[in-house]
Amino acid sequence: MKRAIDAFEIEEAVIAGDIIEDYPDDKYGPSCLIVGKTKAGRVLHVQVSYPPHVKVITVYEPSLNEWESDWKTRKS
Repeated sequence: MKRAIDAFEIEEAVIAGDIIEDYPDDKYGPSCLIVGKTKAGRVLHVQVSYPPHVKVITVYEPSLNEWESDWKTRKS
């Protein structure tokens, strides 16, 4: 499914974002989940690998079914 998220939105979310989860043992290599807002106010979750070769692993708009309204805390 295409999520219609532009590269510039990903960049905005990462630059403005906060790390909310750390995945040191992820199958793609050490990475983290960042929550950030674009300049237009769109909330995105971006999973990226750690430097020196930063790669975007996945990007999505979080759902209130799975996340609290702060977009940083998973619902139990």
